[in-house]
Amino acid sequence: MTTETTEHLATTHRTHLCGALRLSDAGSRVRLGGWVHRSRDLGGLTFIDLRDRAGLVQVSFDPRTCPPDVCATAANVGLETVVLIEGEVVARPEAMQNADLATGAIEVRATAMRVVGPAVSPAIPVARARNENLAAEELRLRHRFLDLRRPELQENIILRHRLMQVTRRFLSDRGFFEIETPILTKPTPEGARDYLVPSRVHPGEFYALPQSPQLYKQLLMVSGFDRYFQIARCFRDEDLRQDRQPEFTQIDVEASFIGQDDIIALSEGLIGALWREAGFVIPPTFARMTYADAMERYGSDRPDLRYDLELFDASDAFRAADFGITRSALEQGGRVRGLRIPGGAAALSRKQQDEIEAEAKKAGAFGLLRIKMVNGALEGPAAKFLGEGAVAQLGLNEGELALLVAGPDRISSPALDRVRQDVARRMNMIPDSVLRFLWVTDFPLFEHDQATGALGAVHHPFTSPHPDDIALLDSAPQKARALAYDCVLNGTELGGGSIRISDPNLQGRVFRLLGIDEATAQARFGFLLEGLRAGAPPHGGIAFGFDRIAMQLSNAGSLRDVIAFPKTTAARALFEGAPSPVPTQDLDDLHIRIQGDTA
Repeated sequence: MTTETTEHLATTHRTHLCGALRLSDAGSRVRLGGWVHRSRDLGGLTFIDLRDRAGLVQVSFDPRTCPPDVCATAANVGLETVVLIEGEVVARPEAMQNADLATGAIEVRATAMRVVGPAVSPAIPVARARNENLAAEELRLRHRFLDLRRPELQENIILRHRLMQVTRRFLSDRGFFEIETPILTKPTPEGARDYLVPSRVHPGEFYALPQSPQLYKQLLMVSGFDRYFQIARCFRDEDLRQDRQPEFTQIDVEASFIGQDDIIALSEGLIGALWREAGFVIPPTFARMTYADAMERYGSDRPDLRYDLELFDASDAFRAADFGITRSALEQGGRVRGLRIPGGAAALSRKQQDEIEAEAKKAGAFGLLRIKMVNGALEGPAAKFLGEGAVAQLGLNEGELALLVAGPDRISSPALDRVRQDVARRMNMIPDSVLRFLWVTDFPLFEHDQATGALGAVHHPFTSPHPDDIALLDSAPQKARALAYDCVLNGTELGGGSIRISDPNLQGRVFRLLGIDEATAQARFGFLLEGLRAGAPPHGGIAFGFDRIAMQLSNAGSLRDVIAFPKTTAARALFEGAPSPVPTQDLDDLHIRIQGDTA
């Protein structure tokens, strides 16, 4: 735990925090309050480890100096009971000091104790040590109030608090105003489902919980506030995984009269301040890479740069090959791309290669082509189809293994990204304690829906086209780049943003390209369009996933470890039993009937 001063925390019940006492407090009379963490009876002499948010302190109950009724209470008190204690801080003999405990040089000799929070036996153990086995996660989430007593989780939540305060100070010092935006909003789908809230006073009409404050922060720029931020709560009704929750927090930023470089510079300063708060020193500026370069070299728009495996194009080696898989892919405009893995020919067994191939198939590939260089010759099922120039075209060195995917980039890129990560993990290529930050820029403005062929927005429909690509909106919109940027750390996206469209006519053009006609645009986004027509400055911003940042900086294994009351991967809050049915009368008041309900 972080060392805390306690003067401002003194109350009628306590003078100090348990874990804040030190040798310098020896001789002081203190009043403490906390939870009984451990109890030991040594033949009439009782010791209790008392715990509060600052840590543990040993309290002794000696029959020679402590009233008999107090000693009796101490000897029988249950674990996790809340007690108030009075006593004197004394130095422990050197031989009896506990070097593993911050308060290990002292103990409190109790003269009074009162039980104020009797406790039943805990439903789950409150972990005694960091490496102690924990109860199953679902059980811990069911009894979250007990799980949150663990030092690891308390440290995570306290770090989260500190990061929030650093964010507020950093942005406030740079002229940003913290402004709250509505939680009950207009449904405007942004790629995920909205959580809908029925209106009781307007039957058949609904609010939505915000997926982001996007439109509101743009209107704040139209309103002339110039610089806005918010530590914003957002909601998305989508399938969950380790780094997703249905409700989450983001650092939301917007500014006027700025360009992409301004937002990037501001963000680098903010990230630096957050990482310093957690004890890290990072570079003042981050590397940059275009989206096209990232996809070509790594197959991902959030590449992990801690290791050097890069994709290469092996198409030329297979152009003359009479090999059905590659010939079909090339004839249909695809490519043969892959990875060269140093030492992979010997290091990765056939079984391991099969497991890697299974990962590629999960990502959409039909399979992996495997070619290795052994004793100066190419080996593998596909090698016999290659001509004399293939050795030079593949560029394999002795002992290297090539893992290849044939097909369009939309299939080969995600598959090879998965292969790249799997290979790096298996071959211990990922160095510990290395931080590689990266800006990915120049994203495509649009993407094609593979089923319908329609254009969709890569980020959101309010992202500004790159000024050099405005003409492409009429001739080849799928080639237009966006003024959009993502911040990536070690393969994880920390946040992303863009310069926004401030011209209402350009916004209308983009809507039309997305298949949003004027009537639909007015119905969904009319309030934004009215604002833009009232005179909008050039503006842009960024949003960082605050939970994800806290997870990175606390080295937690899941977002659930940095959120006080998280949901499970089934979107349930086990400790309170939410979501839950509601009485029929409540549904009637909201003019709602459950499908199939005949009542």
